Amino acid sequence: MQVPWLQAADAEAILRPVVPGCRVAEVVTRPGGEVVRVFEVRLDGPLRPLIVKVYAQRWRWKLAKEVYVYRQLARRGITGVPRVLHAEPAGVPALPLPFVVLTRLDGEPLSAVAGRLSGAAIGRVYEQMGTLLAALHRVRCGRWGYIVTGIYDPKPTNVAYMEAEFAEKLQRFADLGGDPALREAVAAHAVRHAGELAACRSPVLCHNDFHEGNVLVAAEGDRCTLTGCIDVENAVAADPLLDLAKTEYYAIRDDDSRRDALLRGYGPLPAGWARRVAIYRVLHAVDFWNHCSASGRRGQLPAVAADIETMLRGEPLGPWRSG
Repeated sequence: MQVPWLQAADAEAILRPVVPGCRVAEVVTRPGGEVVRVFEVRLDGPLRPLIVKVYAQRWRWKLAKEVYVYRQLARRGITGVPRVLHAEPAGVPALPLPFVVLTRLDGEPLSAVAGRLSGAAIGRVYEQMGTLLAALHRVRCGRWGYIVTGIYDPKPTNVAYMEAEFAEKLQRFADLGGDPALREAVAAHAVRHAGELAACRSPVLCHNDFHEGNVLVAAEGDRCTLTGCIDVENAVAADPLLDLAKTEYYAIRDDDSRRDALLRGYGPLPAGWARRVAIYRVLHAVDFWNHCSASGRRGQLPAVAADIETMLRGEPLGPWRSG
């Protein structure tokens, strides 16, 4: 991705519509995704730092999606997510690439501090995570599907949406050289359990990447408070249990204390929720296998394939293994 470093003078120019006359004290690079570069712009005086996210031209639609989702959340009074202050899909002379200016949430990723926190502190954060995720899920959607600036290729039912999702991800699994027998086993599993997914009759906005890397906390010693979540690039309109399943697969796995805390903060769940979560976890694992294969992280493929086999047998997952 050809995204240059953001210079202080250029940062001042692109921030003028947001903070007229501002002076930039420092530009600090922040961890970003695979299609975006993220900068924290620190200003002179008492003004709070801002976040500038810059996309390569071919990913302009992802910027449009981020703006759309964050503004949907803002309209509904959802706190704990960044606010969009300014966006330029075509860029400006000082920065001729798509960019968005966001408020900066305090804190750092939970993944960066979790190792030094007690189990009790982690539990308190996970309970707050559950409360925030439940708030996101109060944003109702009319159809199921991938979100851009609306629902892309909307599906009329959850069953139709999940049939399309399993078919797409399993085709990619095959194209990337996945084990044909495992592919067939997942396909049969999805068909066998499709009827259970019909219980979801109303899709909601799902973050679809709600794990410790995208959750921010303010930590001081063993005291830790959730400050919010970031990165809505994967957001979908779906069964809220799809979100819980991804958090479980990517962050919780076999940790009952984390799971109990998350669900305590989230609130009541529908009948049969655990069976639906189990189905969605298989989908997330296949998608993660595809991601690892496509991004060159082939050392992780055996462990992820073993996860899929374990889930198909209905057994609990162990902790993450390095690969």
